[in-house]
Amino acid sequence: MTRVLVIAAHPDDEVLGMGGTIAAHTDRGDVVRVVVVTDGSSTQYPDDTVTRARKEDEARRAAAELGVTDYVHLDLPDMRLDTLAHVDVNTVVEEHVRDLAPQVVYTAQPDVNRDHRVLFDSVAVATRPTPGQRVRRLLTYAPTSSTEWTPAPVNWFVPNWFVDITGTLERKLAAFARYETERREYPHPRSERAIRAAAEYYGASCGCEYAEPFVLVRGLDPI
Repeated sequence: MTRVLVIAAHPDDEVLGMGGTIAAHTDRGDVVRVVVVTDGSSTQYPDDTVTRARKEDEARRAAAELGVTDYVHLDLPDMRLDTLAHVDVNTVVEEHVRDLAPQVVYTAQPDVNRDHRVLFDSVAVATRPTPGQRVRRLLTYAPTSSTEWTPAPVNWFVPNWFVDITGTLERKLAAFARYETERREYPHPRSERAIRAAAEYYGASCGCEYAEPFVLVRGLDPI
């Protein structure tokens, strides 16, 4: 049994980027905690408490579809993580790394979305390989409608780790269907057809039917 921490800046990042992998972890009995660090709506829907509550409810329903019972939704300012002191974001991430003591940590690729970049920097701090660090694998995932829109000079996503999600793709799609406020019509990347197409593309890239891509930032395994 592996302890797994999935850190997301916004509700839906985790499903778009690695919903099938989350389901694969829960299926094999791993302990999985999903932490969404921002309120997820305050910039797009300022002072709209109804929409905020609706989006949080959608996120919890999506997590349940993937078999996640340990879901944490925090309230840092959506799309404004770069206005916070670096140490304050570090503290939030470090709290969950310390509490769960995960062996595997996932976070979003530091792409065109500035919140993703800020959060990645804090995850890198919280999982730095100091003596006694329990984290043995740090990976980034690629939320669609963000990573693929990133200009190459900013941060080019070049996956070197893939997870076969042939058996869990339908659960990923069911989970994203819970995000009614985020779903769009094809050819938008946040559509069922586009999500399926991306999984098919990455599956063909690594020899299976459907896959999710990751960048292995750091790994430490016994020989």
